[in-house]
Amino acid sequence: MKGVVFTEFLDMVESLFGADMIDDIIEDCTLKSGGAYTSVGTYDYEELVLLVTALSKRSDIAVKDLVQKYGHHLFFRFHDMFPTFFEKQNSAFDFLESVHGYVHVEVKKLYPDAALPNFETKNVNENELVMIYRSHCPFSDFAEGLIHGCVEFYDENIEIRVEDKNTKAEFCRVFTLLKH
Repeated sequence: MKGVVFTEFLDMVESLFGADMIDDIIEDCTLKSGGAYTSVGTYDYEELVLLVTALSKRSDIAVKDLVQKYGHHLFFRFHDMFPTFFEKQNSAFDFLESVHGYVHVEVKKLYPDAALPNFETKNVNENELVMIYRSHCPFSDFAEGLIHGCVEFYDENIEIRVEDKNTKAEFCRVFTLLKH
């Protein structure tokens, strides 16, 4: 997992809980990296799982809620860091449909060794989009937070339904987005 995901997570932790919390959760974990991350480095995704779990214990906020909150937060940070990804999209559906075929292609240009999840989209009609997340990493909640951030960013009234379809080989979540 790219270091930017870690550095942005620690920035969010600092803004919500203070700098001491960063030190506390790093101390609570046994991390191969030692908790020192650079935005361009590559780290084991399990370190993020450990950090979120430690934050959950210290903040008494469920892991799922923290991961979704982080995904939501990161969507807006991605907009700040990579504004060109958003230039041609005029709606949440437009953006979400561009994730796999455009955004992830551009991310791979910036970070060739990035291991990205797979997103399939099916535009059922103008008011319904189905998006399928597949990954070997357990970050369906993170993807859900990103989607919620996207909906908020485009200021649309969209209901998001989720259904987990995990297998032994992969994590899979189906998101059905309904415009109202």
